[in-house]
Amino acid sequence: MQDHCFDEHMDHFPIAMAYVPWQHFEKIFDNLDEAYHTGTIFPELDKPFTGRRCV
Repeated sequence: MQDHCFDEHMDHFPIAMAYVPWQHFEKIFDNLDEAYHTGTIFPELDKPFTGRRCV
């Protein structure tokens, strides 16, 4: 049995809210091959996936 009480109020909730802090880029990769392999020219954005949850 599905609870329709929640569905009745869905139009009162915002679709999404995001917080994106300002980013200050101070340097870029000198080696374009390294930048290509990391997926960005900005070292500050090089955040490898470690497979762990943030705690």
